[in-house]
Amino acid sequence: MSKPKNRQMSLIAFLQAQNCSNYVGSWRHPASMTDFMTPEYYQRIARTLEDGKFDMAFFDDRLAMPDIYGDDHRETVANGVRAVKMDPTTILMAMACATTHLGLGSTYSTTYYEPFHVARLFATLDLMTKGRVAWNVVTSLNDSEAHNFGREEHLEHDLRYDRADEFMEAVLGLWDSWEDDALILDKASGRFADPDKVHRLNYQGKYFKSKGPLPVPRSTQGHPVILQAGASGRGMTFASRWAELVFAAYPNLEAGKKTYASYKKSIADAGRDPDLVKIAPAVKFVVGESEAHAQDKLALAASTSRPIDGLSLLCEVLNVDFAARPYEQPFTDAELAAVSWHSLRDKVIQASGKKNPSVKDFVEASARGTVKEGPNFVGTPTQVADQMEDWFTGGACDGFVIQALHVPGSYEDFTRLVVPELQRRGLHRKEYAGDTLRENLGLPRPNAGDWKRTDKKAVAA
Repeated sequence: MSKPKNRQMSLIAFLQAQNCSNYVGSWRHPASMTDFMTPEYYQRIARTLEDGKFDMAFFDDRLAMPDIYGDDHRETVANGVRAVKMDPTTILMAMACATTHLGLGSTYSTTYYEPFHVARLFATLDLMTKGRVAWNVVTSLNDSEAHNFGREEHLEHDLRYDRADEFMEAVLGLWDSWEDDALILDKASGRFADPDKVHRLNYQGKYFKSKGPLPVPRSTQGHPVILQAGASGRGMTFASRWAELVFAAYPNLEAGKKTYASYKKSIADAGRDPDLVKIAPAVKFVVGESEAHAQDKLALAASTSRPIDGLSLLCEVLNVDFAARPYEQPFTDAELAAVSWHSLRDKVIQASGKKNPSVKDFVEASARGTVKEGPNFVGTPTQVADQMEDWFTGGACDGFVIQALHVPGSYEDFTRLVVPELQRRGLHRKEYAGDTLRENLGLPRPNAGDWKRTDKKAVAA
């Protein structure tokens, strides 16, 4: 798959507004900072990422502490298994104050919030950062989140995406309330804005209604960039319809090529230009001044994991209590159909070779909570850059989501050692392309109503 010579990879840092990175053991690492409840912690990371000319710092999120294992939160709290979960949108603003170009993305759920709230929040964030914000659209995962919002149980998988489609129509419609030149601000005449250029939405779907207009004008970049990480069949369909940057997960280059091609075809089938949607897989990076040094770093990070990490995280994302069943008892077809994260379930079935895997199979095949989960690029700067270049030029991705095994050291090592090598090869920028996230991602600024013209399934407002 040939690529233009001037094509450069996108770099996204995977963050959590919590006591650890996405790798739980990171908080136990002797070099990790422990001031994660201060703005300085996140600003320190932000400055490092901007020095490395990263496109964006992105926050994943859950709306509940992991407490499904044993139907209790005690093990989570005692072991620091993502026990702290702060609102990432507030932290984005602290990072924005310490940077001028770095993009800032945050997760917000379509299941537990309302379209108007999300539309106003992210439109305001985008204005206050001068066009550097992205929204990661999720449908959430489990009953613990439902209980925190007064619901009895989490919605069924495909239903969540059906509702999310309407949620997106409402949010994008609200973001289109103001035309770009609606503001007049003529003090002499007293004319503030042109009412003919501010539009009521009057959205009405099966699940959501929203009158509008949104009382927030459009930002420099039009509206926030849309992120998504759907990996199941229904999730990929949703991402192909809405996402401008897709977070992918695949174990190796060959699998990545197939998934990348599948995503691009699905995006085209949805009536959109696949060249205007970035796809970036999550990868753990461990780099050292020598290969032996890098392997020692990986071994140290691996030593920080605990069995409870994987058990707690699996229960969280599958919405199943593993403590309530024998370790090697196979799940029934009905039990497997009810798990929340379909793509992880399917991955375990494929990896284990069992139609009905057990708890033991889920733990071993997923490697959840360990450094073995997902691909690791390990070695010297040259060796790591070689692996990245193979994936990038080999038709597997448009960039990478960098996962940290300790904080802030993983990001500092990558910026100090790998970024210069990527820049030397012409694979990564030396200067930012512009002031907005869209400019730096190479995405066009949307005009009001663009999503209706390109989306075959859109419901007219």
